[in-house]
Amino acid sequence: MFTPNLPCTESGGETTLRARILIVEDEPDLREAVAEYLGANGYDVSAAENAAMARPLLETQSFHLAILDIAMPGEDGLSLGRWLRGRMQTGIIYATAAGTALDRIVGLELGADDYVVKPYELRELLARTRSVLRRVPPPAAAMPPGVADAGAGTGRRTLRFGGFSADLDGRTVSGPDGAAVEMTKSEFDVLEVFLTRANRLLTRAAISEAIGAAADADDSSRAVDIRVMRLRKKIEADPANPKFLRTVRGEGYIFSLPAADAGRE
Repeated sequence: MFTPNLPCTESGGETTLRARILIVEDEPDLREAVAEYLGANGYDVSAAENAAMARPLLETQSFHLAILDIAMPGEDGLSLGRWLRGRMQTGIIYATAAGTALDRIVGLELGADDYVVKPYELRELLARTRSVLRRVPPPAAAMPPGVADAGAGTGRRTLRFGGFSADLDGRTVSGPDGAAVEMTKSEFDVLEVFLTRANRLLTRAAISEAIGAAADADDSSRAVDIRVMRLRKKIEADPANPKFLRTVRGEGYIFSLPAADAGRE
C-alpha cells in the first residue's frame, strides 16, 4: 500500500485537492463519454478498457474513486474491485447490466460503495460519484487540523484524537489506556465522518448522506442523534458535557478538537 500522491490546483492562493477517478469500462464510447463528462465537472480522470490495463495504473497512482464495469472480458470488475480493496482505501462504484441483481448484491458484499445500472444517465453517475466522494475519507495530507495521522509511513490510515487512536482501515478504536473500544459498524461510520471532517459544522442531513443513509427519511435525524449519543458514551469522559462531539443547537454537530490535543504517535 502506498501514500497517495494526488494533484492539486491553485485557487485564490489556496491549494485545492482534485479528486482522482479511475474508469474501467470495455465499451469505448461509454468510457470516453464518462471520462469527458466527469473531467468537465472538475475531476482528474484516468481510464482503462479492462482490468489488465487498470492494474498498472493502480500500482503507480492513487485514486479517490474507481468506477468498474462488472462484465468485462478477462478479469471481471468484481475481481478487480476485490484486489483494489486490499490495496488502498478507494471508493468503488460498480456498473452492472440491467436485471443482474446478483452482481449488485455480490458487489455490495465485497465492499462497493454504490452501483449504477447500465444504461445509465451521466447525470445520475455524477450524482452518485459526488455522494461516494463525500463519504471517502480525504488522504492523510488533507486531514483537517487537530487530527493527527498516527499511521504515517505505515501504510495505514490511523488517526489520533485526544488519547484515542482510530484505525480507519482496520475499523478499530483504542482508548487512552490502549484497550480496545467496542463499536458497532454504525457507530464507527459516524466516528469516521467526524474525524475526517473535524472542526466543521455538520448537519444531521450531511451526516446521514455521508454514511450512506437516506437523508430525507422521516427518522434520519433521530437515527443520527441516537448514534451520536452512543458514540459519546464511548469516547467522552462526561457524555453530558462532551469535549469532542458538541451539539450546535438548531444546526447539527461539530467534532471539536484543538490542535494541542492531537499528536503523532
